[in-house]
Amino acid sequence: MLTAKKVVSGSFDHIDTITLDKTARHRRRIKLTSDNGIEFLLDLPKARLLRHKEGLLLNDGTHIEIVAKAEKLLEIIGKDQKHLLTLVWQIGNRHLAAQIEGNRILIRVDDVIRNMLEQLGAEVREVEEPFNPEGGAYGDAHNVHHHHV
Repeated sequence: MLTAKKVVSGSFDHIDTITLDKTARHRRRIKLTSDNGIEFLLDLPKARLLRHKEGLLLNDGTHIEIVAKAEKLLEIIGKDQKHLLTLVWQIGNRHLAAQIEGNRILIRVDDVIRNMLEQLGAEVREVEEPFNPEGGAYGDAHNVHHHHV
């Protein structure tokens, strides 16, 4: 069976893709099947978030490109940069995985958090797109979902 023991970034040719949501992209060891049916064993030294456009180097020298599957998310927009930073702090204080961009934040759909953010003056709407959250202080983004509300 083909095995992938290394994740690569940058430029590489690939023989196929594998499309996974954020949860399915946080892995260490699992049997996977690419989008066009190539079976392989992912066998990494430690669990990590496989990022959109990274590659899995197979033991035959070929690559499979990782594609982040679109999923339902909340898009959060602040009134200005300071307000957006305050919202980022609130989200981080609750240990939520977040994709932080210059003018918005993306998180997984959560009605309790949505309500809190709207009460704090955020514009919040549902979107469907790939989710690439920031890595945490202790490695790639993988969290236990709990609230301090």
